Amino acid sequence: MKYFPLLLLIFLYSCSDKNSHSQDQTNTFYDKAFEYRDQNKIDSAFLNFYKAKDVFLQQRDTLGAAKCFVNMAIIQEKQGDNFGSQESGISAIRLLNKKSDKDRIFLAINYNTLGIVSGKQKNYNQATEFYKQALLFNVNPNDKIIYENNLANNYRRNSQYGKALETYNSIAKGNQKNNVELARTITNLVYTKWLQNPAYNPASEFYKALKIRLKEKDSWGLNSSYSHLADYYTGKQKDSALLYAKKMYVVAKEIESPDDQIEALQKLIALDNPDSSKKYFKVYQKLNDSLQTARNKAKNQFALIRYETEKNKADFLEAKTESTQRQNYIIVQYFVIGIVILAFILGYFEFKKRKKILQQEKLLEVKNTELKYSKKVHDRVANRIYQILSSVENKAIIDRESLLFNLENVYETSRDISYDNEDINENQNYFEQLHNMLDSYSSDSVTIIYFGNNEELWNGVNFQIKTEIYLILQELMTNMKKHSQADKVFLKFTNEKSIITISYTDNGIGIKNHIPKNGLQNMENRINSINGKINFDTETNNLLKINITFPI
Repeated sequence: MKYFPLLLLIFLYSCSDKNSHSQDQTNTFYDKAFEYRDQNKIDSAFLNFYKAKDVFLQQRDTLGAAKCFVNMAIIQEKQGDNFGSQESGISAIRLLNKKSDKDRIFLAINYNTLGIVSGKQKNYNQATEFYKQALLFNVNPNDKIIYENNLANNYRRNSQYGKALETYNSIAKGNQKNNVELARTITNLVYTKWLQNPAYNPASEFYKALKIRLKEKDSWGLNSSYSHLADYYTGKQKDSALLYAKKMYVVAKEIESPDDQIEALQKLIALDNPDSSKKYFKVYQKLNDSLQTARNKAKNQFALIRYETEKNKADFLEAKTESTQRQNYIIVQYFVIGIVILAFILGYFEFKKRKKILQQEKLLEVKNTELKYSKKVHDRVANRIYQILSSVENKAIIDRESLLFNLENVYETSRDISYDNEDINENQNYFEQLHNMLDSYSSDSVTIIYFGNNEELWNGVNFQIKTEIYLILQELMTNMKKHSQADKVFLKFTNEKSIITISYTDNGIGIKNHIPKNGLQNMENRINSINGKINFDTETNNLLKINITFPI
């Protein structure tokens, strides 16, 4: 009800700009994104905007990439992914040129979206600054009215009634021709006066705006008028309040606005007789549950799309590299075949060919062996050394005997690594070894809290699974210490129906910079080897959350 006209205008700008841009450089993902958006296939539209952004960046078209971020921010805001929308909007600002006339309109649109998101998060002061920036970069008179209305509404929600009324009056003076906008301004103006002074009677002005909206067939405006009239009459004339609440509910269903339907149902539950209130409550409960489910899903769906897209892009580049290598190898093979044909005549060349093949096989074997032991050195030596360094760094007094013992342990591990010695001792208590490893990463600057790690938890778990979990947690803690910038880490160990779950949370900078690609791949490979799962969530309250589950 509050943002629909502006969102429609924003999408029209994006659509009109799409055709002019396609004349310069081809970006099929950008075109598909608008097609999916028009078909209301939101996930597909977001995915193609995300891919189009990468293409624009490869073409060094920062404006094209910024427009993708602007549209992504709008989609995320409409779907309830407020944090994701902020991230996309800020990314757009970094790419837009504030001195370029072509960029100004998209700066205004983007700042307005950031203002809407901040308002939804009740960060009204920040929203005010974003709306002011939108007005600063605005180049269109019609857009100015929308931005000013949003700014005034934000003042009103922040109980800054004086500033809100001043802004509404300014809008009313400069807008006498557009009846729809005039009705909106009148409604907002008198509604704010009533909030400021409950003794004020706004009824006549409400009806004036309602009459304009009926004449203009402005359904979204009617929805607003009925809502305000129902609120006004609730404490004065219950029958009138009920009448307007019912009208609001009818219009809210016509415009397919679930938020306004819920608002209307709340009014009807409070105003109607008990029997009708029960029916309305059942409808309200069902609608509210489905809306919350959809919005909770939206909080993670776009992060998952970004993660999968980046992962697929990395896999594609890797496959492309392998394809190039295979092509080069085929060329070499053809060349070798030519040599073999000549060598068929001369035994000397045949001998050289066979020798070359044996050398290649040996080299491949050596490389495979190197890769195998390189991984072991990383997991069992490098991480252990970093663990010792972290432990030494966080102690004012160093226990020389303990340090020598740990270094001797690392030495033995590196010396005997070819015999597959493990980081943990099968004959010692596993939960205590895990306890000591996790504690070694704690310091004055990093607090590590965990519970549930006890002897009973690990009963019945075989040694291979324990080893893989130990190495996964060691990799995770090492990367936390090196990259995450977190100062609080929380781990929870639980066992339900023979499924062990380890929940990891830190307040660092997120997965993008927390865990390098190789470390992430190592953890995924290890958890897959024990039929487990590892899930990442970075969209909740700016925390990195990782859930590890596996059967015992």
